[in-house]
Amino acid sequence: MTASRFPIEAGHIMMFARAIGDFNPVYRDVDAARASEVGAIIAPPTFIQASAQYDPDYPLRPQPGVPWFGSGATPTGRVPNAEPTTSSPGSSSERSGGTGLHAEQHYEYHRPVRPGEVLTLTVRPGTAWEKQGRRGGLLHFRETIIEYRGEDGELAVVARGVGVRTEQTVKD
Repeated sequence: MTASRFPIEAGHIMMFARAIGDFNPVYRDVDAARASEVGAIIAPPTFIQASAQYDPDYPLRPQPGVPWFGSGATPTGRVPNAEPTTSSPGSSSERSGGTGLHAEQHYEYHRPVRPGEVLTLTVRPGTAWEKQGRRGGLLHFRETIIEYRGEDGELAVVARGVGVRTEQTVKD
C-alpha cells in the first residue's frame, strides 16, 4: 500500500454506509448524530477499508484503459502473472492470477473516526506461517497490520488482515 494519508469526508462516509446497506443516522444525519451517545457523525466500522481508494497502486481500483480485476476481459479481468501486486488495507501482498485470497480481517478501534480529519497510515508486516492444505499443496499465510492515526498522532484504528497464497501441487 502506497497511500499514506486518508482524508475523512462526510459524503464519503454517507455513500459508504449506503453501499453496505447500513442506514444508521449517525453516519449521515448531523442532528441525529448530535443527539446520540457519539455526539457527531462517525464512520461505520469497516469504513477504514475505503482508504484503499487513495492508493494509486491498489489493484482493485479501476484505471482508464487498464484491465482490472473483475472487468470481464478475462476470468479475473487481468492477465495472470507472477509479479506481486500491491495489497489492499489489511491484506498481504499476493501474486495475481487467482492464487491469493483474503482470509481474515480484524479491527481494533481506539476512538471513532469522524469527518474532517485526515488519518495517517502506517503499514507493517505481522506474522507469517504455513499450513498444509487439505487438497494438497502448502498454504502461505501472511498478516499485514495498518495503524491509522489522527493528525495529533493519536491511534484511531488498527486493522489486521491475513492473506493466504496457495501453492498447487503438480501431478504427473
